[in-house]
This record gives sequence, structure tokens and C-alpha cells, in this order.
Amino acid sequence: MTARNTVSTIVNPVGSMRVLSNREVSRLQDTSQKGLHRLFRQCALAILNCEQEGDDTEEIMEQFQDFDIRIVQEHRGLKLELINAPADAFVAGKLIRGVRENLFSVLRDILYVSSHITEDPRFTVESSTDITHLVFQILRHADAFITKQVPSIVVCWGGHSIARHEYEYTKKVGYQLGLRGMNICTGCGPGAMKGPMKGAYIGHAKQRISRGRFIGLTEPGIIAAESPNPIVNELVILPDIEKRLEAFVRLGHGITVFPGGPGTCEEILYILGILLNPANKDIPFPLVFTGPEAAKAYFEKIDEFIGNTLGEEAQSRYQIIIDDPLEVSRAMRSGLEQVTRFRRKHGDAYYFNWLLQIEQEFQAPFDPTHENMANLELNTQLPAHILAANLRRAMSGIVAGNIKEEGVTQIRAKGPYQLTGEPELMKQVDSLLQSFVEQHRMKLPGSHYEPCYEIKN
Repeated sequence: MTARNTVSTIVNPVGSMRVLSNREVSRLQDTSQKGLHRLFRQCALAILNCEQEGDDTEEIMEQFQDFDIRIVQEHRGLKLELINAPADAFVAGKLIRGVRENLFSVLRDILYVSSHITEDPRFTVESSTDITHLVFQILRHADAFITKQVPSIVVCWGGHSIARHEYEYTKKVGYQLGLRGMNICTGCGPGAMKGPMKGAYIGHAKQRISRGRFIGLTEPGIIAAESPNPIVNELVILPDIEKRLEAFVRLGHGITVFPGGPGTCEEILYILGILLNPANKDIPFPLVFTGPEAAKAYFEKIDEFIGNTLGEEAQSRYQIIIDDPLEVSRAMRSGLEQVTRFRRKHGDAYYFNWLLQIEQEFQAPFDPTHENMANLELNTQLPAHILAANLRRAMSGIVAGNIKEEGVTQIRAKGPYQLTGEPELMKQVDSLLQSFVEQHRMKLPGSHYEPCYEIKN
């Protein structure tokens, strides 16, 4: 394995996280199973390793086995001691400013989530209201809300494993969105998460927008595989994929979807499942699928899958725009104007979508064990939004088996996940997943892919 250059140093705080209690320090330094040190170390390494693009969490951890991070507690505040950190995160011996900001964002969110989930007896994952309240609190604690700003946040979803021409297209779309004053929110990683931010950054520069927002929402289980890209200037770490997805649709005002793999499919199923809920029928939420001409077949396959599984009503909730960044920006601008009028009329906040109803099926954390994956109810007799929830869980499990440390470990020990269900539906699922494999959307280009799943009728 190639040796990596490392740096050991002391880092001063930046942002709001400047002091810690003795109890918080103890939890962050606790290396036991209940302690936070392992999680803190893994997320910190992902931040510091952001110059390298990869999707293998174990490989990253293996390359920097001797990396460690410690709290230096002083009466005047705190500092972080970095031991054998990736040298690419430093310039002239100093930690890059954006990396330093993200590092302390990790510290802020890990501690806050720990105190509000692990230690707060008032919180219960069985309560839909409690979960939404927690998402709200995490975002508020991260200063993600600008209360009087009209809707302008466009969530961009898409794969980290995309072809170069698809990446260039995401930049063109981001540029058109940025020219029209829209801010970008993504999963913060490479590929279709980086491209729109990069394009919008140039668009903002041309319009002399100096405080453009480039929001990255991630989770501990995936951050090492999708380290924050350099454009992110607001990083928030949610405790799991379900709360991360809810944060996207509560904070964002519209969604643009680029080509991707099972993770992108999971996101599509999530938002469609929510929009198919009868309670959300009249709530405007612009949703655009887009890509270059070469991605036309990809979206035709996605559209076919949605039509055959969730029906025409689901297809009516989005529009597909191929190879036209300008039209995407116009459609999103028009959609955001509808959102603004609706929220003004109904007294809903601009900064958090309170009126959107999200059921427990979309909020409860799904643990992708072999047993849970095999027991998923997959048949078209279910209400469309419930079927979408279960299909979303199936895709979430495949993402875990592909790149999340715990999921990869389970697959290695027990073999592929077994997915069963209604025969015709399972044929649709198998066909879609096979198309992802053939288009190299399961792993980064050049990586050999061993399926972490098997489809059983």
C-alpha cells in the first residue's frame, strides 16, 4: 500500500464550537463501544481526507491507521490535536480554512446529536413529531436557517460515481441556477454533489453574490465514502440516512436529480413516497430529473420503473428535462415562485417545510441486516407511498452493502442480501439494479463491483 504523507499539529477552533464541558470531552475521548471517539475519529478523517476521492471506507481507515484526534482542554477554550493527519489538508503547514470549519462542524453535530438522542429521555424514535423536531433542532443548532430569505435552496441529488460528461453537465445546471440567485444543497460528496456547487459558485461570482450558500448534509455512516467537497461552506451531519433525507426536504425548496445509482434511486423513492401521501397532494414541491443527452436512456429506465411500480400519479409529480440546463433553471425558478406564494398564503415558514407530512415509514431508522432486508414487504397491493417506503429501504440496504463500513462487514460475513417479493415487481427491481451495474453506477469508475444483493422471486 502506498505510504501517505501526514502532519501532526494543534488546531484552534473556528465557528461557534469553542468550549466543551469536562463531560463532553470524556465522551469524545471514550474509546469504549458507548463512547464517541471512534465515530469522531472516522468523521474527522473523512473531512481531512477530502482531497482524495474514493468510496471505500475501510480502505481510507486502513491507509491512515495511525491517525488520531484528541481534545486539548484549556481554561480559555478547546483545541484539537491532530496526529498523523493527511498532509493534503494543509497548506504551508496550516490547515485549510474550509477544512478547519468542517472539522469543528463535525464536533458540533456529533456532540449535539449524542446529547439529544442518547441522553435525553424525552426523545423517542417512535414519535414522528419528535423526529421532525430533532431534525429541526440539529439544523437550527448548525445555524442553517435564514428566517426572512424567500425560498431559494435547490437540493441536488445524484451519484458520486458518474461519467465525466455527466459531471460537466451538473456544473452547467449549477451555473444557470447560480446566475438566478439560487443556493445549492447536496449530499456534499464528489460527482453530482460537487458539480452543481462548482457551477453555481461561478454563477454567484458573476452576479457578485458574496454570501452564496453551499450546504452539505451527510451522515456518519457515509461521510468517509463521500467526503465533503471543497465548495461546501455549511456542513451538517445528521445521525442517519432517514433524518438526512428529511433534512433535505424540510430545508430545501425544490429538488433537481442527476444520474446516479441506488443511493439516488433511494432519494427519488423517498421524495415520491412523501409527495404521494394524500396529505401532501396540494403542496408545491418542484422536482426535476435532468442529465445530458447520453443520460436519456437512464432516465427513461427510471421513469419506466416508477410507472410500473408506483403508477402514473407518481410520474406526474416530476418532469424530465434532457440536455437543457437553461430550461432546468427556468423550471426550478418557476417552481420556487409557487412555493413562495403557497407558504406566504398558508403562513408556513420559508426556512423549514412544516406543512409537509412525513409518515413514520419514512422516518424510522432502517437497519439493513440480512433478516430485515429479506423481510421487506415488496408487492404492488400496498398503497403507492408505502411501497415507495419499502423500495427505499431496499435501496438503502444496497447502499450500505456497497460502501458503509457496517454493511460491507455484514456482506463479507454472511454473503449477499436476499430480496424477495411479488415476482413481476422483483423483475422490475432486478432490471433497474442490473442497469446500474452495467452503467458502472455502483462503484467509482474502474472499481470492480461484486453485487451485495440477490433478487429472489
